[in-house]
Amino acid sequence: MTSDELRQLFLDFFQDRGHTVIPSSSLIPHGDPSLLLTTAGMVQIKPYYLGLEKAPSPRLASCQKCFRTTDIDSVGDSSHLTFFEMLGNFSVGDYFKKEAIAWALEFATGYLKLPVERLWATIYLDDDEAFTYWQEVGIPVGRILRFGEDDNFWGPAGDSGPCGPCSELHYDMGEEHGCGRPECRPNCECGRYSEIWNLVFTQYDQKPDGSRAPLPRPNIDTGMGMERTAAVVQGKSSVYETDLFWPIVQEVCRLAGKSYGSSAEVDRAVRIIAEHCRGVAFLVADGVLPSNEGRGYVLRRILRRASLFGRRLGLVEPFLGIVSKVVIAKMGHVYAELASNEGLIREVMRGEEDRFISTLDTGLGLVEDLIDEALSQDRNLLAGHEVFRLYDTYGFPQELTAEIAKDRGLSVDIEGFQAEMEKQRERAREGTKFVAAVSDAVSVGGNGEAAQVEFVGYETTTSWSKVIALRTRGQSVSAAHQGDEVDIILDKTPFYGEMGGQVGDTGEIRGSGGKIGVMNTVRSLSDTTVQQGRVVDGIMSVGDQVEAEIDVARRLDIARNHTATHLVQAALRAILGGHVYQRGSLVEPSGFRFDFSHLAAITEEEKAQIQRWVNERIRENLLLKTRFVPYKQAIGEGVIALFEEKYGETVRIVEIGKPAVSKELCAGTHLASTGEIGLLLAVSESSIGTGLHRIEAVTGRGAESLIERRFSSLQSASREMGAVPEELPSKVRSLATELAAEQRRSLFLERELARRVAESLLSETKRINGVTVVAAEVPSLTMPVLREMGDELRNSLGSAIIVLASVFGGKPRFLAMVTPDLVAKGFHAGEIVRRVAKATGGSGGGKASMAQAGGRDVQKVNEALSLVESTIISHPGERSEV
Repeated sequence: MTSDELRQLFLDFFQDRGHTVIPSSSLIPHGDPSLLLTTAGMVQIKPYYLGLEKAPSPRLASCQKCFRTTDIDSVGDSSHLTFFEMLGNFSVGDYFKKEAIAWALEFATGYLKLPVERLWATIYLDDDEAFTYWQEVGIPVGRILRFGEDDNFWGPAGDSGPCGPCSELHYDMGEEHGCGRPECRPNCECGRYSEIWNLVFTQYDQKPDGSRAPLPRPNIDTGMGMERTAAVVQGKSSVYETDLFWPIVQEVCRLAGKSYGSSAEVDRAVRIIAEHCRGVAFLVADGVLPSNEGRGYVLRRILRRASLFGRRLGLVEPFLGIVSKVVIAKMGHVYAELASNEGLIREVMRGEEDRFISTLDTGLGLVEDLIDEALSQDRNLLAGHEVFRLYDTYGFPQELTAEIAKDRGLSVDIEGFQAEMEKQRERAREGTKFVAAVSDAVSVGGNGEAAQVEFVGYETTTSWSKVIALRTRGQSVSAAHQGDEVDIILDKTPFYGEMGGQVGDTGEIRGSGGKIGVMNTVRSLSDTTVQQGRVVDGIMSVGDQVEAEIDVARRLDIARNHTATHLVQAALRAILGGHVYQRGSLVEPSGFRFDFSHLAAITEEEKAQIQRWVNERIRENLLLKTRFVPYKQAIGEGVIALFEEKYGETVRIVEIGKPAVSKELCAGTHLASTGEIGLLLAVSESSIGTGLHRIEAVTGRGAESLIERRFSSLQSASREMGAVPEELPSKVRSLATELAAEQRRSLFLERELARRVAESLLSETKRINGVTVVAAEVPSLTMPVLREMGDELRNSLGSAIIVLASVFGGKPRFLAMVTPDLVAKGFHAGEIVRRVAKATGGSGGGKASMAQAGGRDVQKVNEALSLVESTIISHPGERSEV
């Protein structure tokens, strides 16, 4: 049975039993900031279990892409993986243990044809119910084993929440794969028993104190590892020998000129490359790009680990992009995002490998130097700050350093490394803040259920509505009074809640007894629209009939910018290529920013083309059309969807023009036609990370305001330069040429002054303890010229210690130089200049031969220079007088 047949057989089996088959969600979790990556099939089911969203069916089945970072360092053995597929069936308050267990065994024996005598079941210690059901379907008592919480209980996410016992189905691979001990059973580490299916019975609600109460409606969450199960049904001892991996393994071996099975070292390297290349391809296809934080760092880490082990196989040139072609050929028909992003996947791999290879030799050499130094000092630990320097300066992941050190019998000070990382994060924190989502909606009637709100903002800007919930100071209330800051929920609303990069609406809510000024509108995690504002007059109460009205002018500004983002994406794809996809956006009244994937730098001509393309579509006044269709139909039509967004069964398409120049899934508010945008002006374009760019632009009133400001600045500059605006560029170029000439003349004069001062200092040298010394204050010079003066003195004197001071910009600067013969006698320029600068309240340092420093108090320069003599006198070297 091929892996494709296995995948389809599972989904068909559960579809025949009333399950709705749902597509795999992205590896980037939607709406769950606690998760770095999607780690299990239940991630996209979790909102249904928690009642935050309504499930499309009480019975669901999927084949979910998953990625777990906990096993990265273990990848290379015969079983561990980072990326894997999880087959799962789920019950949202429908069936429970009896059906889950019966179907599991039926599928394993009746469809996968696994011999029942090779199957074992493990259950939680006191789960007699599961014990009985396994017996009933044919597993003998002797092959049903009980284990504790470490093995057979799934705890809550945190200290409270849904949890429950689990039951695992294990397959006996045979005695030849075991440890030979009589007590060898499932959960033995020898590998004889392969866990192929985990059935989680979510039946308890754990309280913060650890107590557990039964859930009113228990759920089922199962996970069957695709790769492990494929190994079992294909009779392979390793997942790498299944049809999922074998073509990738063969391609790595072909490129490296190696044979799989020739040695343990070769096999481990080949497995690491094959597994990590597959993982990288799927991460990039889902929108992850290399970075030094979060998901991007996971990607960078496994890509560089694969590159490192490729080097151990003799692959010194970038090769992962070549291997990725096999990954895409094998999996692209199942996961279309691989095929549609093939160019991007290969570009990311090539670019990241190039960057890593350029520093790899240096990095490897430095790691070996650190290891040799540690061993020579009888240390068994590499210091955290040393490992951090390798990471920060050379991009060498600490995990790779740790892996290389481990081969030499050393470990890494992880705590010290993390402390250095935290210092770096603290320095950058202001620029990397994320806005947290609203934690929850105001409950209706105090029963904790999310409010159901009808959004009417596509059709109208006002509505007569009913107040169904209020919250002030974090507490649900029946009424809010003048001056109160309040969250308010209406049964229907024209206010758009912040979502998909578009900011929320503002406006007013007016009732007979009071008025609320709405300052923002957000969506809770349960997708309830919440207006946030202040009671500006009277009292507002639950049950009041009110008129809700948005700020129409502001909404139109937002709509202009939002419709423009769709045109920008269409322009980017038309001009730069179909690999371009949106990676983020912020749509505000004043303008918008649009982040997108593209590895190459964007030329000035391309920027101009993009802006022209958009403005041509604006002048064409193309009509916008929106429609609601099933998600699968939309994707089938080639509509563009966001990587990180999670979509329901029915989605909204925004289509521009006929034939369409843009078709995207979007829930935002838009214009009726592109002509209403007026004009788009791109304010800036920049790179914001590897393979990521950002365009910032304005439209409509914002574009008009920008033109006015720019034109005013141009007129002002023209007046200052005494030229008409058309002549200003040539006038500025002429002025810049004159300035450059004056700067060159100034530098020539400064150097000439330095040369003459240096000549005069040659006659002012002193001999102190047999050492020629120059210690003097010189005229105000830039540091480069001061170094040139020092070089000239050093070359003329042959053997000397030179300390120069110069006041530049109101602060003293010091330069110290020591000739090689005196360095050999123990004199150190860095130590000398540090002591001298300290006298003026400054600091500095450098090499033994040359160092520089800065000070604060110009009045103490002469005092500082006098310390040179005492420093040389106190030096424990030769003391013969000349």
